[in-house]
Amino acid sequence: MLFNISCMKKINRAFLFIAITYIISFAYALAYTNLVADKTHNIYFMLFGASYMFIPMFSAIIIEKGIYRNKIKELFVSFKINRWFFVAWLLFPVIILANIGISLLFPDLSFSSEMNGFIERFEDILSPEELMEAKASLKIAPSTIIVISLIQGLIAGATINAVAGFGEEFGWRGFLLKELKHLSFAKASLIIGVVWGIWHFPMILLGHNYPQHPQIGVVMMIIFTVLLTPIFIYITIKSGSVIAASILHGTLNALAGLTIMFVEGGSDLVVGITGLTGFITIILFTALFFIYDFYISKEKIFLKKIEESLK
Repeated sequence: MLFNISCMKKINRAFLFIAITYIISFAYALAYTNLVADKTHNIYFMLFGASYMFIPMFSAIIIEKGIYRNKIKELFVSFKINRWFFVAWLLFPVIILANIGISLLFPDLSFSSEMNGFIERFEDILSPEELMEAKASLKIAPSTIIVISLIQGLIAGATINAVAGFGEEFGWRGFLLKELKHLSFAKASLIIGVVWGIWHFPMILLGHNYPQHPQIGVVMMIIFTVLLTPIFIYITIKSGSVIAASILHGTLNALAGLTIMFVEGGSDLVVGITGLTGFITIILFTALFFIYDFYISKEKIFLKKIEESLK
């Protein structure tokens, strides 16, 4: 009975966190859509998106400090750098490049050195003047753009993007993971992945990630976050810190655009890290992490309860 009561308390705290996060997030999104006329692809949308990312962190603080009067502790926040910080930093450049390669295996997709994939996905969104500026800026050798983008993405991913990523990771892989640590790795990953995906739906409906298919994009984003979550949790556990997960998150956000720049054809449901080709890529890399966990490190974190891996 005591065990069940303890579990119920954790579940209640998890539900409370999810409820507060959703209420604040969706209310904020509703206010934004009602107050801002030109809602997407401008500075206002960038500021809205960046500030939106901090809501999970604020929700966790509201619960710990405002409701339960607890100290902010045991939320996997550590600046003690280890090799998994570097894995987090360098993983998505590899995943992004692999995703471009996997995309080219699809019959209707092809490599475009002139980056027609970027143009065809934004020609209905950008103004004629913005489109001309974009085309002019793309008259650089593809290899040069890839190298420059990777360098810029790595720098941004470990700095400003990581700060924004921390707003989410403190909530998802900090507070919520702690509250679900009595569950198995698979169950915790599924729950956090679904919650994380649903939380994105105002951004998706506004045209983020899936501008061609915003309604279907809501479902696609949930699939995307569910597939991503095992890697994020694994790196959080191995590094012992949501800071590493924040760097992973920041680097993903900084480099995601590369997956559509050089691939021509298809739609936003297929192309890119958030499309079908991205899903395949993430599944393959998750399998590699599982093989490492099961056969090389032999810790078998993927098969344990979260709390057993934190000891």
